[in-house]
Amino acid sequence: MAVKQNPLDRQPDNLDLARPTQFRFSILKIPNTEYFITEANLPGIAFSGDAVLNSRFTALPMMGDTINYEPIELSFNVQENLHNWREIHNWMVGIGFPESTKQYEDAILDAAATRSGADKVSALTSDAVLTIMTNKNNPSVRILFKNVYPTSLSGLNFDTKDTDATGLVATTTMNYDYYSLEVLRDKV
Repeated sequence: MAVKQNPLDRQPDNLDLARPTQFRFSILKIPNTEYFITEANLPGIAFSGDAVLNSRFTALPMMGDTINYEPIELSFNVQENLHNWREIHNWMVGIGFPESTKQYEDAILDAAATRSGADKVSALTSDAVLTIMTNKNNPSVRILFKNVYPTSLSGLNFDTKDTDATGLVATTTMNYDYYSLEVLRDKV
């Protein structure tokens, strides 16, 4: 694509700004948690493996050759029976099997039960999708995360002095292999 030289030809077609409330996050492995997600992030990326080219006059920095992806961080409202919190807890227990290898076997069987012909859900990972919506709630950009798995799950604090009766909120951090972006609509 050629660079437009005339500044008048370089004006954006869409002046609407992205809003932090216009998103949907979906992940097959935790369907109950998915419904209650209140915060999600589009992780940043950074190069690593920077090199320095030494010359007689100066050291010239060269761009890195490896991309590092930051983790996904999710916040969600917790159901009163902790069902959605337990989904992630049980997923992590299946990965780490702290008591016995049966916990790992159960995770494998659970994954086999949720797998269908088109889904690429392994026993320990699941693909996830972050959909960014327009101001009119139409899908605008889809970010596909490959092989997501949880690395941490926050604890829950119970407090009898809480008079506001606000619901419990938990956070989870997840890693993945990489993500790719798909633009669904550029213009409104």
